[in-house]
Parts: sequence; C-alpha cells; structure tokens
Amino acid sequence: MSEIYLNGKFIGTSDNTKNLIEQFKEERRKGKVKQDVSINFNEKSDEVHIESSKGRVTRPLIVIKEGKPLLTAKHLEQLEKKEITYSDLILQGIVEYLDASEEENMLVAFTEEELTVRHTHMELMPLSMLGLATSLVPFGNYNASTRLNAGSKNQKQAIGFYAANYNVRMDMDVNLLHTPQVPIATTITHEISDYDKHPAGQNVVVAIMSYDGYNMEDAIILNKGSVDRGLARSTYYRPELAAELRYQGGLIDEIGIPDKEVRGYRTEHDYRMLEEDGIICQEARVAEGDVIIGKTSPPRFLSSLDEYNLTQSQRRESSTSIKHGERGIIDFILITENEEGNRLIQLRLRDQRIPEIGDKFTSRHGQKGVVGLIAPFEDMPFSANGIVPDILFNPHGIPSRMTVSHLIEMVGGKVGALNGRFIDGTTFTSEKEGDLRKELHSLGFSENGTETMYNGKTGNAYQAKIFIGNMYYLKLKHMVANKLHSRARGPIQLLTRQPTEGRAKEGGLRLGEMEKDTFVAHGASMLLKDRFDSDRTIVPVCEECGLIAIHDEFKNRNYCPVCGDTSVISNIEISYAFKLMLDELKTLGVYPKVNLKDKY
Repeated sequence: MSEIYLNGKFIGTSDNTKNLIEQFKEERRKGKVKQDVSINFNEKSDEVHIESSKGRVTRPLIVIKEGKPLLTAKHLEQLEKKEITYSDLILQGIVEYLDASEEENMLVAFTEEELTVRHTHMELMPLSMLGLATSLVPFGNYNASTRLNAGSKNQKQAIGFYAANYNVRMDMDVNLLHTPQVPIATTITHEISDYDKHPAGQNVVVAIMSYDGYNMEDAIILNKGSVDRGLARSTYYRPELAAELRYQGGLIDEIGIPDKEVRGYRTEHDYRMLEEDGIICQEARVAEGDVIIGKTSPPRFLSSLDEYNLTQSQRRESSTSIKHGERGIIDFILITENEEGNRLIQLRLRDQRIPEIGDKFTSRHGQKGVVGLIAPFEDMPFSANGIVPDILFNPHGIPSRMTVSHLIEMVGGKVGALNGRFIDGTTFTSEKEGDLRKELHSLGFSENGTETMYNGKTGNAYQAKIFIGNMYYLKLKHMVANKLHSRARGPIQLLTRQPTEGRAKEGGLRLGEMEKDTFVAHGASMLLKDRFDSDRTIVPVCEECGLIAIHDEFKNRNYCPVCGDTSVISNIEISYAFKLMLDELKTLGVYPKVNLKDKY
C-alpha cells in the first residue's frame, strides 16, 4: 500500500502504484493533466509524491518508447515547413517537461546513438544542459566544468554594446565598447540570441609566448600599435542629479549660481563653469571637486523666531560637485520633473577609457588576466607573413587549467579568418578539430597552428615555433581608472576617529592581519607602528583608581571624577578604539582598571 502526497500533504493510498503512475503520465501527455505537474515514486519509503507547486525548474525531453523516440523525421519536416509548432509536440505527448524529482525515476539518453530499451527520455540536444551564457563558449566540451563556469561568468562582466538607445538613457555606471565585433568561432546560441545585435568583444590575433617576463602569472601583453588603432577602447558613463526639493513651511531649494551671502559659499573659481541657470554647459571637461549644478537650500533648523522672518534667514550652499577620484566630460543634460512635480536636473558624465596597464581582459574560456605591458609596435614579435599579434598570452596558463578549447578556438579562428567564414563551435556538436587542422593545412599553414616568429628587437627567428591564431577577446569592466586609490590624510569617522572606509569616501587603505605579518617578518617595527596609529590619542588616566580622568580645557587642569583633585594623573598614548572599549565595559558594570608603570 503506497502513500500518496500532493505538495507534501497526505491525500490517500494506492494498491496498484505502478498502474497509477503510468496512467497519470498518459493523461498528462494527452493534456488532461497540466504539463507542469510532476509525479515521483520513492521505492524505499513506498511513497508517491505529486508536485504542482510554483518555482520548480522543469526541462523539456523527448519521450522514448521501446528504445525509439516518438519524435520522427516526419515531425521535423512538418516543423521546418511550419505545418506544426513546438506546442503541438507537447500536446501530442512527444515532448514533455520533467522536474528534478521526476527525473530520479527516469533514464535520459544523451544522443540517439546510445538509446536502449531501458531509456525513457532523450535530450532535445546535448547543449540544453548549459545556460545561456555558458552555451556561448565555443568548443565547451573540451574544457573542465570549472573553466566553463568561469568562462560563463567572465562574459557577464564584458564591456560591449549593451543597448542601442544608450544615447538617451541615464543608466548607472555603464561601459560601451567603441568597435564591438561578432566572434569568428560562434555557437548556435549566438544565432538564437541575436548576438550580432549586442556583441561584447573583439577578434584579435593572439600568440602564445612569454615576453621578457612581463606576462608572468596570467598577465597579458598588448601591442601598442593595436591600442593606438582603437583596440578595446571604451567609454564610461555615469549620471549625476539634483532636485529642487520642497520643505515644510513652503520653503524650496533653488538651482542657480549661489550668492556670496549664502552660508558655505565656495569660491568664484568653483562656480566658473556654471551658466546663468546654475547648470554646467555640455561638453565641459570636469574633474574632482568641480561644481556641476549650483544649488542653495533653506536653513536646516528653524527656530520659532525665524519662522516669522524667513527673508532674513540665511540660505545654505548644497551644490552637486564631481566626486572624489572622478573626471570626464559632460555628455548630456536633462531638465525634467520628478514624481512630486519638483524640477529635476540629470547630467551624464562620459570618460574615454583607453587600455592601460592593470586593465582586465579575458578569453571565453576563463583565461583572465591583466595587462602587464603595452609593448611598442616595433618591439613586438612578428611572423614570416608580417603578422604582428595584438595580444601575447602566457603559455603557463594552459597546462594546469587544461583549457583545450582555448587552443582549438585559436586554430578555428585562424581558419575562419583565412577562409572568410564563421566556425561552428557549438558544445558537443562543433566542427571536428581534425577537420579544422586539415583545412588550415590546405591554406598553406602548419596544421598544428604554429608558425616561425621573429624577435622584434633583434630580427632573429625564435628557435621554438610559436602557436598563433585568431580568437575572441573580451575587455572586462574591472579597469584601473575605477579602482585607483591612494590617500595621505583625509576624513575620519566621528565615533572611532579612524579613517573612513571606501574609495568614494576618500577612505584609508586598510592594513589587515596578513599585511601586519609581512612587516613583522621584515622586522620593520617603526613602519608597523606608523601603520597602526591612525586613531592614536592621548588620554589622562588616574594612577590611583585606573580610570580615565577629565581634562578641563578652560582651566587647563586634569582631575579624576572618582578620586578628586588630589590624585596623580598621567597622560598616556592609546588607540581611540581601546578607549571606546573601556567605555563599553563601564556601561556593562565592569571596572576596567588601567595599571600604569614608568616607561623606562
């Protein structure tokens, strides 16, 4: 007697479980039961689970009967002629959707060749096990799964042509590649997803070789000639906005050039770029600290006396200026209204980004690296045909990671570039590697993709043959210009008196546990002390009770709140965070006595 559960609730029992399940599936294939309802039999616990809850992932599979698929050549012909649609295949019970629990009782074949009588279902196509971004990786079946995942993740961070109407949008923090291209080595997903409408990379010539140690540890070397001709050039866009807010009592912000009487007035030089309406002009070049929208606000706190005398109360300066570490050109100005009907000014800042040392690049196979050197064009190695690679890739990135598809894409890309055609690199159903090698050989090149290369500095031929080919490279959004940060002195937090956190707030660079260990290992004790006294403070401590004493600035004297004026009080140097901890202990009723003794 099997127990039956619907969405985890007990609804009854069954004597003939096998018959029940078969009948249920038949009814579902006929369309009498909804497609997204699944049934699963657990033999160990003798339970039947029927699931119809939301949020379950189901996937389409072809139904197999007696070792043969229900989908025939006739169906495929009808689909091509558009006599039937995919929906008809579901209604006829040829294709059905299974979730993870129902699949436990099924045996799914990968291809038609491996079908046996025991199989119940077959994949529509092997590629369907991969997601959208992962299926864009060419020759993915030659890679380890971890590298395939990395390649998928990297593509999501690539700079490309994200939207055709970018010019009239106010998107936060976006990048736009100037000359995006469609890859030579494509997959079926590129066609399905209209990848040519939103490409995110460029086809480049890559040579796998070391170069004076500048491409150690995954770093890559760029050809300066390629960069000068526009390789991986992009634009960074960022919006800024200001609104005329309304306050209680009919007060309102005013956008315009602030008067000199305004509290917090900067200098005339700060407002030099503002036009009469208080907004900066288009195409103005701005840098950190420049005012782009002039604005004044009413005083924050009004006393009862001020409310009757609003004309006399002094307004305060609240202009919008360029944040720390940012620069660019004013690209677009939009004057509109917000939901409350208040005037809203939106500006878009643009900044051209030319590849520089430290920018991150990647292939579609998880082989990411930063630029280690931008080598002069005349110093780059070249082939017998005079081809100079755009990128030099480190050979040590291949053996341990085993990204064979990276190498096959280079051969495929080379064949595609020479023959003027796209290469099908769809995972599991790609063009054969052997065929690509033969085609490359027929074009007059070595079948293994290597060529004799010459040293750009000496002109001598390298003794080793260099593997060189075309492949699709992506520039990622992680650029040095967005991350470069340094600080000497700057703002501190009110509570802890330690430097603020983060690049945007002009914060300090944190020296952590591990960094401390490196200084200890070097014996750099004075540098260590210098790094760890960002919140150094001098506090008076009573030598009798060990509590922090009080310093009276007005009378210039120290006294203890417990022992009075008679006690001996000494100034000690401690971290302000430690002083806070002592205060915290006092609130808990713990007596934190500080025992002092002479330093020498």
